[in-house]
Amino acid sequence: MPNMLVPEADLKQSRLSGRKVKLLMLCWEYPPNVVGGLARHVYGLSVHLAKMGYEVHVITAGERKLPDHEIVNQVNIHRVFPINELDENFLSWIGGLNLAMAFRAEKLAEEISFDLIHAHDWLVGAAAITLKELLDIPLLTTIHATEHGRNNGIFTGIQRFIHEKEEQLMRESNQLIVCSSYMKEHLAGVFQADDKKVIVIPNGVEEPSSNMGAGEVIPCLQEKKYIFSIGRIVKEKGFETIIEAAAIAKVKGLDYFFVVAGKGPMLETYRLQVLEMQLAGQIAFVGYITDEQRNALIDKCSMAVIPSLYEPFGIVALEAMALGKPTILSNTGGMKGIIKHLQTGLLMNPGDAESMLEQIGYLEENPAIAEEIGSKGKEIVKSLYGWSRIALETGKVMGDMALQKKVNETMKK
Repeated sequence: MPNMLVPEADLKQSRLSGRKVKLLMLCWEYPPNVVGGLARHVYGLSVHLAKMGYEVHVITAGERKLPDHEIVNQVNIHRVFPINELDENFLSWIGGLNLAMAFRAEKLAEEISFDLIHAHDWLVGAAAITLKELLDIPLLTTIHATEHGRNNGIFTGIQRFIHEKEEQLMRESNQLIVCSSYMKEHLAGVFQADDKKVIVIPNGVEEPSSNMGAGEVIPCLQEKKYIFSIGRIVKEKGFETIIEAAAIAKVKGLDYFFVVAGKGPMLETYRLQVLEMQLAGQIAFVGYITDEQRNALIDKCSMAVIPSLYEPFGIVALEAMALGKPTILSNTGGMKGIIKHLQTGLLMNPGDAESMLEQIGYLEENPAIAEEIGSKGKEIVKSLYGWSRIALETGKVMGDMALQKKVNETMKK
């Protein structure tokens, strides 16, 4: 378990010389424009930093139905469109988004004296590096995942391009944040990142709530017992392992029904695979669901399974644990540091359907232990992964960086 959390009383205030610290946060997705977990992370962090007294400005990709600027939960949200908005090449589109972000930030800086830039992943790296030099302020970057980690290596030209952009962003950043000790070791091994430059601060999770029932989300679940999983529907999330487990369970006559939620490029492929394998009675890929629907489905499930092959942290695991559900995680990446096996959750071998079924069987056969594991997992999430605490720890890093900048300026005079 990461040991960087400190008592709240020891943390610095969010002010420098009697004024608010002003943050410029760059991310390519921000609610309600949600592609993956990054959007939820930036939302939780920015909202709680604003509550602490920071002046937070988020620049993100625009949506036609949303205003270019609005203040939500004390956070200033500035939405921009790529200069080549209709370009179907994703890398070109991202380049145009970075130009638009840099232009908007430069305009904002004419009226706002920002103390710090906080970038999230390589997708906003070009704008972040440009603005660091243009505004002459420190750059803090959170690395949520890497191309090397997602693909277990670099094999194509596009992967090499992204890898080099990640490397450049890390090099130009004054400080780096990662969500787990696993990710810190990963950056050291793959990018030779300076140990002193990388700080481990875990992801946070909001206390979930829902007024819906599972049957309102999916009518067939009204009286049905099911195992729940959720994530972006891509290879590295390991949902093929669930399909394989469902097939084995069918052959063995086990009464397991899996519900997998989320959107992504592999969704239709997996749905077709389920039909071809005649597993419609064992597993359902339900597609995109809202946060409230997610909470309702977690709340009524018997257990949760997060079978990722690659996972820097595993925020969806925290969301299940926060609702007191016994949760099975792949023994990989940052997820293996979240729980203690058979105490606050269970670990399965990544990509191993038999291992998954073994953990499911244990929970099915030991309902009292399953309930205790769910309860202990909930306690861990509440005590260590609440957003207020994560924001305080992040704010300490930001405060130190902004203060160091002021000290350096004073010494030059």
